[in-house]
Amino acid sequence: MAKLNDSLTFKHGATISNRFVQPPMLTNSGIEGEASEDTINYWKHHSKSGGMLITEYIYVTPEGGPAISWAKDRTQLAVYDDKFIPQLKKVATAMKSSGNKAIMQIAETGREASGRVALYGKPVYAPTAMDYPFLPYKVHEYSDEQIKNVIKGFGEAVRRAVEAGFDGVEIHGANHYLIQQFFSAYSNKRTDHWGGSLEKRMNFPLAVVESVMNAVKKYAPKDFIVGYRISPEEINPDSVGYTWHKSTQLIKAITDKFDLDYIHLSLPAYDQKPKDSDKTFAELFRPVLGEGTKEIIVGGINSPEKARDAMKYTDLIAIGRENIIDPLFAEKILTGHEDEITDKVSINQIKNNGMTQGMIDNFSAPKGSNPLAGDESIKSLHIKPGAWSEMTYVDSPEMK
Repeated sequence: MAKLNDSLTFKHGATISNRFVQPPMLTNSGIEGEASEDTINYWKHHSKSGGMLITEYIYVTPEGGPAISWAKDRTQLAVYDDKFIPQLKKVATAMKSSGNKAIMQIAETGREASGRVALYGKPVYAPTAMDYPFLPYKVHEYSDEQIKNVIKGFGEAVRRAVEAGFDGVEIHGANHYLIQQFFSAYSNKRTDHWGGSLEKRMNFPLAVVESVMNAVKKYAPKDFIVGYRISPEEINPDSVGYTWHKSTQLIKAITDKFDLDYIHLSLPAYDQKPKDSDKTFAELFRPVLGEGTKEIIVGGINSPEKARDAMKYTDLIAIGRENIIDPLFAEKILTGHEDEITDKVSINQIKNNGMTQGMIDNFSAPKGSNPLAGDESIKSLHIKPGAWSEMTYVDSPEMK
């Protein structure tokens, strides 16, 4: 079993100094999609949060976002145009300022692009036009031409990530965003090349990875890191999009065809098991990763003891919410200062962790994100609406 302070070399040659990763987490700091000074300041504070740091999900076409954005100065970040490169370059520089690797997570949000309706009254697209009981707006169906444009957008995002100085990209195939929507039997009811059978539902994820890998070959240095994030299962009370039996088939199809550096499992708990197995998801995915492909797991790793325990299952561990509270969580463990870890957010701690105003608004909202420990102490800092339930929508036909 590897130790937390062990270095790791990916199959294409990039080396990171330890086994900690900061996973993608929304900062709600974009201004019309562009990284702001708030974004850059956040990453300056988080430059020691892991040997590898991953941005929030950044959308790759104009139709692909923003998601969960309740003000034009609180948006998800974008990379669909060269105009975003200068500010993203500053983000990459801040992320790498302590010698760590900076990864851009590239994504399309599909039906989750709520900010397109809320802020601009523009249509939202998904694999299938259907009524979603949890969405207060109409969802349109992608045409074949639009799908091909999205696939191209992922490749263009790689070029821009390289130009901005990032060390790699992570393809976001998890958390109910567009790639997962195409793979899910619940949200993909298409009968063409892009949907129907399991094999056809794999076509979009595979096409995205191919576009990314072609762009990496064309634009990126040899040691450029490429990862893929996936939710192992999509099981809801009244529907099943897929189980781990299907998602492991997808990952095998990807790793059989493409030489990825890592697979990132998006989990609520690092040691979570499916209902029909006595093995963890991390253990179940191991056999399909491919030779030399590393594994990242995340979920509930909020103490030094859990960090060490999680290493039993994986190559790398991602620290999410604890890094929001204390961005030096990993650094304090690695340097023997575990007793100095801060485990509750406070007004004073915000000065040390670089939380953006958008994040503060989110975590201090009456119905915001899952609460952070101590978040009652920052409710006085709440300025703007900061939660899905507080979003208001412009009067638009797209609401009908």
